Amino acid sequence: MRALAALAACAMLAAPAAAQPADPVAAERIKPFQYLYGSGEAAANSIQAYHALVGLARERVAQRPADSVVVAEGSTLEDAQFVPCGDKPLAAVFDADETMILNLGFEARAAAGEAYSGERWKRWEQGGANAVAPVPGAVFAVDALRQMGVTVIFNTNRAADTAAGTEAALAAAGLGPAVHGETLFLKGDDSMGSGKDGRRWSIAAKYCVIAMGGDQLGDFSDLFNARGLPVPARRESASHGWAAQLWGNGWFMLPNPVYGPPLQGGIDDVFPADKRWDDPEGNH
Repeated sequence: MRALAALAACAMLAAPAAAQPADPVAAERIKPFQYLYGSGEAAANSIQAYHALVGLARERVAQRPADSVVVAEGSTLEDAQFVPCGDKPLAAVFDADETMILNLGFEARAAAGEAYSGERWKRWEQGGANAVAPVPGAVFAVDALRQMGVTVIFNTNRAADTAAGTEAALAAAGLGPAVHGETLFLKGDDSMGSGKDGRRWSIAAKYCVIAMGGDQLGDFSDLFNARGLPVPARRESASHGWAAQLWGNGWFMLPNPVYGPPLQGGIDDVFPADKRWDDPEGNH
């Protein structure tokens, strides 16, 4: 009896406290962040992309391509040309934020309800290296590429005047070294602002770029971000024609449902009029 009483007492002590009702406001705030930063599905998606990228890189190292995967100057959404490789050394080019590193420290504050602040983002760029993590699969990919002799280059819209902080963040995530002006290209390095094509062309002038990774279409070509391009036309341009041939075949997209140009469009942009359903038993 004493033994049973002791077991019962232990069970009572170990019983978890009654669950507290969730804060509905906090529960809503965190929803946009749950998938990318918390789900196994997002991790699997990223790892899958990086395994595919490394596999393609091995093929390109074994059989050198004639052309880079960088869209050449003068190309259009209707007709694209690509920078020739010549005898240039091989490289792979990646965006940084939410492609190579997860900005956990910054985004946790956003999930807690803090509105975005450019000043706070600048402070984050300068000193947030201790609160980042690598995107799942990114360290594997970077290590594998370097072992193959492929130079890893980062092309990000972090600011050039906070280069030291970005170098530190990439190193803290296990992805370094990255050296500004050599293997790290930043907003402000040229006159094209947030457009990345100029930096890509500078990289492709020195390297045969065999693969690129990003979480936004602008990480592959600025053509997709042309001013005034309607949301449906942007989607169409990425999913048909020459661009469609590059996904998984030189271009590798990582998931990011949290911020950026993908999060645009009203109901009429997203759901075509000819694909609506009138539920015969529902409200009209």
